[in-house]
Amino acid sequence: MTEHPDPTAAPSAPHRARRADVLISGAGPAGATAAAHLAAAGLDVVVLEKAAFPREKVCGDGLTPQAVQEIRNLGIEHRGGPGDDGGWQVVRGLRLRAGERSVDVPWPATASWPDYALTRTRKDFDALLADTARERGATVLERHAVTGVTRDEAGRVDGLTAELIAPTGRKTGESVTWHAPIVLACDGVSARAAVSLDVHRRTDRPMGVAVRAYYTAGPVGADGTVPRPPGDRGEWMESWLRLPDEDGNPLPGYGWLFPLADGTVNVGLGILDTSPLFGRLDYRALLRQWSGALTEDWGISEDTRTSKILGAALPMAFNRTPQHLPGMLLVGDAAGMVSPFNGEGIGFAMEAARIAAELSVDALAAGSPAAADAVLSRYPVITQHLWGAHFQLGARFAQLIGQPRVMRAALATGMAAPPLLRTVARVMGNVVDRSGGDVVDRAVRILESVTPSLTTADEPRPGRLDR
Repeated sequence: MTEHPDPTAAPSAPHRARRADVLISGAGPAGATAAAHLAAAGLDVVVLEKAAFPREKVCGDGLTPQAVQEIRNLGIEHRGGPGDDGGWQVVRGLRLRAGERSVDVPWPATASWPDYALTRTRKDFDALLADTARERGATVLERHAVTGVTRDEAGRVDGLTAELIAPTGRKTGESVTWHAPIVLACDGVSARAAVSLDVHRRTDRPMGVAVRAYYTAGPVGADGTVPRPPGDRGEWMESWLRLPDEDGNPLPGYGWLFPLADGTVNVGLGILDTSPLFGRLDYRALLRQWSGALTEDWGISEDTRTSKILGAALPMAFNRTPQHLPGMLLVGDAAGMVSPFNGEGIGFAMEAARIAAELSVDALAAGSPAAADAVLSRYPVITQHLWGAHFQLGARFAQLIGQPRVMRAALATGMAAPPLLRTVARVMGNVVDRSGGDVVDRAVRILESVTPSLTTADEPRPGRLDR
């Protein structure tokens, strides 16, 4: 194992070079998951993270059954056993709302996925994952803002450069370079590592925007007690399928209310770029307006908001390719692994990170850079096989609901036929069994088998990039 300096120690020179087996840019769910698996395999793995934990992250805080399965794979206790810190909220399923109508969609019992979901703030969750990676033996260096990659004489990625950030948030003027035979770019929507190689976002694939804030379901008590959501609302992820624009037309997207273990509620909305009003809406004002409509049901209003309204972009449908470049893989949001169906990306990021880690172990044992890249080149093939058709269907869905008439018709049909809506929700939530299963699982697999997959290994055509 490589000897690492104390990350808290003052640097001895303005620029330092270090080595590891695998380097990771970003310590979010993708980076920390990959680091935990790599370290558990006995590799020397270093993660460079620009922030310091715990830190805020714009997200709905929902962990779908796909994400729960990856949490299980990491051995993280979350259902009351030893090591459970009580910060998890177990969720039975989705509650879909449109106007006065409501349909409950419990998570199905499948061979592939758990039959429950979880919620936990990203502030807690990301810190927990980073700690898990450290416990497995990974080195996670906070306040290291990656600025780009380094390449060897053959042009293969062989390292990362990072600027050091002071506790005040200011740059120190010092930088560090780490080298490794494999680099995993897990640095989110900013994708600094990929952008430094001129790999930019594809505009031929959808994009979204999400805003969220935290609320309580009524005023907090004089003793600080947070009121619990009324009825059984703490057991469901509630999604509102009808969000009106200023003319009363439905917007492409949805609103959510995700209950947390401490009684607070993550309330937010996501909008797709297929809306003609995308980029021209005041999303924060829309959330404030919508929260006022929740008072009767939830006790939520702007008076019970406990945080700022924050927003972030949602990179969807593999909107950054290729996912493999010599010496480097793109993982999670850096590769656009967010579903156009529902804006969920944590499950995809964590599963992709585990796959990337497994391939990295094999690649390091391959014996040469060329042989290692032959192994790593399987990664985009695997991700395309797993999710290419699912994301393609989601991208088409996003285009359709961008048309107000289609959106109105879809809502009217779905809410009037709960069995149909439950089937659609299973597809959108990516909780279809990958083998066996019931008639819905088999039908969806047939549909996906005849759907052309979104590609992951190709470079976009010139003129289709957002620089």
